[in-house]
Amino acid sequence: MLLKDFYTLKSIAKNDDQNYVVTLFINENHEVFKGHFPGNPIMPGVCMMQIIKELTEQITNTTLVMQSLSNVKFMALINPFVTPELRLELNITTTEDDLIKVKNTTCFGETVALKLGSVYKKLT
Repeated sequence: MLLKDFYTLKSIAKNDDQNYVVTLFINENHEVFKGHFPGNPIMPGVCMMQIIKELTEQITNTTLVMQSLSNVKFMALINPFVTPELRLELNITTTEDDLIKVKNTTCFGETVALKLGSVYKKLT
């Protein structure tokens, strides 16, 4: 985990060979939220991208480096004091040239907060 104690995994459920649902809790007391933004904490987008990468690494048991992003849509603000529990739906596939493609939807409750497509290169 790049940011120590930033989130806690509650569960990872494998629906089929490519689809996973992850539930996690954001640590609202983490240092990140003291600067982003004091009195009105908001989850930094780059932190969400890092969480998706780390979850993909855990699921694929591979060290990854981001190669590209597409269709990045931040649709709702995530305030860890109001909605600390997130559900991430991950569709993970491997391309013919051995890249890992991820389609992600991140939600809190019924609200979609993020939609993101990413491609990673394997390091191991």
